[in-house]
Amino acid sequence: MARSISRAALLGATVLASFGATRAAAQTEGAGTAAVQQSEDQGGTSGNEIVVTGSRRSVTLQDAPINISAVSQETLQRQRVDDIRGLAAFTPGVTIVDTGPASSGNVILRGLSSGDTSATGANANDSVGIYLGEVPLYLDFKLIDIDRVETLLGPQGTLYGLGTLAGAVRYIPNRPNTSRFSVDLHGRGYAQSHSDDFGRIGDVTVNLPLIADHVALRSVVGYYDNPGFIDYDYLLQKPGISDPQPVRGTTAADASLGTRADYAQNFKRVADVNFEHTFTTRNTLLLEYNPNVKAFLTYAHQDTKTNGRQANGAGVLGTGNYVGPWRYLEPFHRAADLFSAELNINLFNVVNLVSTTAYTEQKITNVDDNTDLLLDLNYGYEAFPAFSSFANNHRKYKQLNQEVRLVSSHGGPVNWVIGGFYNRLKYASDRQEYTPGFAAFAGINRPDDLEYISFVDTKTVEKAVYGEATLHATSAWQVTGGLRYFKYDATATGGTDTPLFGGGLTRTPYPLIQFDPSRVRSGSTGDDGFVWKANTSYKFSPDLLAYATYSTGYRIGGVNRVAPCVVPLPPGQNVCALPNELAYKPDKTRNIEVGVRASLFDKRLQFTLDAFRVKWDDVQVPSQTVNGAVGITTNAGAAVSKGIEFSGSFRIVPRLTLQGTYAYVDAHLSEDFPELVVSQGVRYDAKNGDRLPGSAKHSGSAQLIYTQPLPQGGEIEATWAATYTGDIYSRVGLRGFGEAIPDYMTHRASVTYRDKTYEVSLFADNIFDKYAYTSISNDISSFNQTRTGVVERYYARSVLTPRRVGIDFRIHY
Repeated sequence: MARSISRAALLGATVLASFGATRAAAQTEGAGTAAVQQSEDQGGTSGNEIVVTGSRRSVTLQDAPINISAVSQETLQRQRVDDIRGLAAFTPGVTIVDTGPASSGNVILRGLSSGDTSATGANANDSVGIYLGEVPLYLDFKLIDIDRVETLLGPQGTLYGLGTLAGAVRYIPNRPNTSRFSVDLHGRGYAQSHSDDFGRIGDVTVNLPLIADHVALRSVVGYYDNPGFIDYDYLLQKPGISDPQPVRGTTAADASLGTRADYAQNFKRVADVNFEHTFTTRNTLLLEYNPNVKAFLTYAHQDTKTNGRQANGAGVLGTGNYVGPWRYLEPFHRAADLFSAELNINLFNVVNLVSTTAYTEQKITNVDDNTDLLLDLNYGYEAFPAFSSFANNHRKYKQLNQEVRLVSSHGGPVNWVIGGFYNRLKYASDRQEYTPGFAAFAGINRPDDLEYISFVDTKTVEKAVYGEATLHATSAWQVTGGLRYFKYDATATGGTDTPLFGGGLTRTPYPLIQFDPSRVRSGSTGDDGFVWKANTSYKFSPDLLAYATYSTGYRIGGVNRVAPCVVPLPPGQNVCALPNELAYKPDKTRNIEVGVRASLFDKRLQFTLDAFRVKWDDVQVPSQTVNGAVGITTNAGAAVSKGIEFSGSFRIVPRLTLQGTYAYVDAHLSEDFPELVVSQGVRYDAKNGDRLPGSAKHSGSAQLIYTQPLPQGGEIEATWAATYTGDIYSRVGLRGFGEAIPDYMTHRASVTYRDKTYEVSLFADNIFDKYAYTSISNDISSFNQTRTGVVERYYARSVLTPRRVGIDFRIHY
């Protein structure tokens, strides 16, 4: 199997993407914060009355002539959606697998994914843009004090800074208010099945006017103490001495983890290792000279810690559904900071100038059990009875971006947007792998048992100019065209060394750690190009709109994060990239879609329905180097994604509403991919028509909401929601021992008392305690694989969060 799984720091995203579309309206986004309009009949948000600003202008969802969906603040709170991992259930066309607090999950829009699933998820994404207001993120902030979340499906880039291949997700925060002091308190406590502890969540939002009509501060602070439910029952007491598998056998059935006496001698247990401890804060200062000149200064910080994967070993060596069989605790720590300055100036009611400057930084440190990766490389380590390995990883992302745009506000038949964008991303990673006790066993002078080290430093700079113009040919018909020119340059420097077997460190006296200069190399790449968009819509009536869009998208290329090979190859282990493995080029999409938005029967029925087809060329696919099996990215062939998406609401009676979503996504290869899939060192061809991995072909949700007003004011609200996730392929076309991950359905419910000041809810999530696995690491060929009597524990399945039952409250002052 590939080192790429464990050495994921060598393979990562090079750039996030953005979003955009255009739509004329009288009010521009810069003129103020869009609100969520409340329906008097429901006492809540009516689906198509949500105001969205993804088009750079504030319009209701009903009037947006592009594929944009929105989840309101009310829905976020009602369904207890704390972060991006909970959005997919209520957003058609989106798959986000919950892989635990150590990642934000792998976000896939419209099936555009070529890589294997992973039980460890991801903390960066290069095909989908994640935004906090105007700021692109390489991280995921909690959804506290968020007005709504907008999702734009399909390639974007002619209206916003960063380009995007598949779409974008945008968090729209509530803005400071200069006229009213307010405090919002929120708390949640719950019991969780298969956990030893209770869950506790608390946050507070304070809006503080400092100078009437001119200065205000809005601050959010929250803490999440979510208990884990995965137990690591077989942690080594003394690495290098304790026997990781006391009973060996010729097959997995003959082997075991031993007797009670063996357990007492070799192992210890830590319960609920996948807990989440997250502290988060966001602080925004509004400086308003007058309504035409204002600035927003924001600082946000989030810190997350956990101790292990949200995964099991699929029953290897007799372990259970909520047991991880790994030998080491796997602590994880992610710290993220964001600084941004947004300036909005209305120039003579003709044009709005918007300037956004942002700097984000993300630091990640973690430890992982590296034993099975080394065993799977077949280096003979299993000859040491007490063999085990762990790895220390450090990653850092630093991103600086600047965007300036002009948005017309002069009215008339033509509206336009022109902008420029600069983005610089620096990424640095290093990894150290240790094999306790092995150096002495093998007679090697490395008392620290350092088996492998690596580092990678990359820098990617992208520049772009873009613009769109909309002609309102009539009051009902509009036509939009957009164009973008982009240019990027990427450089990388990396090095590896293998001190136990012939690496440069064997020539360096212990305890010094340094790289052999011959194993440190640099590379660079770059490209430029154009993308464009055409869109038109026609409003048949105030309650019926149809639209059509053709757009092209791209994802920039980059340099693979692995050192080039020295040719001829030196003796010993070589972990390096051959010339054709050093860099990869952009991949591109061509998207066509048609849609309709309707409000019927006096707005009792509101829905959006669209159909799409995306062609994907020069697909960036995960692969691995010939030498060392390090994860890299290459380009190969083409794919296509087509389907339909639906979201709507129906007011059955004045107090009872049904809301629902559904998506059908058929994403598959459109030509053969030779040697695309690698398993156990064997390369497998993928064929035209093979389904792409990572996303559900069918998915949907349904919510019933009943509201009962009370005589003295206030109301009682009861909700029931069911969400369905269809089967997911773990690997392209199930080639090379890929698997179809089974579909599953979960249910949640709540009963809430609400008035102007208080909200109190009793809730249950995953009511029937459904057990399901959501993604797979490695493939089934490694399950129960035995080498010299040692059973590997490489195969892993991420596990769905079990049942939660508790109380949630809010106080508004």
